[in-house]
Amino acid sequence: MSITRRRLLRTVIAAPILPVAAAEAGGKTTILVLCTGNSARSQMTEGYLKSLDPNLEVFSAGTNPSPRVNPFAIKAMQEIGIDISGGKPKNVRQFLGQSFDFVVTVCDDADKNCPNFSGKVGKRRHIGFPDPAKATGTDDEKMAIFRKVRDDIRIKFKEFYSTEIKRA
Repeated sequence: MSITRRRLLRTVIAAPILPVAAAEAGGKTTILVLCTGNSARSQMTEGYLKSLDPNLEVFSAGTNPSPRVNPFAIKAMQEIGIDISGGKPKNVRQFLGQSFDFVVTVCDDADKNCPNFSGKVGKRRHIGFPDPAKATGTDDEKMAIFRKVRDDIRIKFKEFYSTEIKRA
C-alpha cells in the first residue's frame, strides 16, 4: 500500500460517524456501496437497490477502482432485467465529504480499509460476498459464479431493505 493511500485511510478513519436524516437528501435515502474494485459486487448491488425503490439514491465506489465494470457482472444483471452497462468504477475519495444514510461494504478488503467520511454517515454495515471476478474456468463456469453472487446480493439486500432501509 502506498504511503499516500495509508495517510488517506488513517486520516479519514479518524472522522466520526454521525446520524444523518434522509430529509437532507430531499427525502431520499442515500446509500453508498463500497468494494475494492467497484467492478462487480458493488455495481450489481447498486443496480439492484436502484431497481428495488425509486426513493433510494444509490452510489457505488471502490477503494482501488478497476478500469471498467466487469462484463460478466453486466451480463448477469441483464439476465434479471437490470442494466448496469453505463456504470463506471469510481474512487471512494470522491464521496468522502458527502453524507449518507448508509455506507455498506460488500467485500472484506473494503470493510477493513473503509474510510470514514467527513460528511455524516447514519449507519455503516458490512454485507460481504465472495469476489466473482476471481472466478476461473470457462465463460459458462465464470457466469455461474456471477449468477450465484448476483442471487445472493438479491437475497441479502432484499432483507437489508426490509429490515433497515424501510425503517429509516
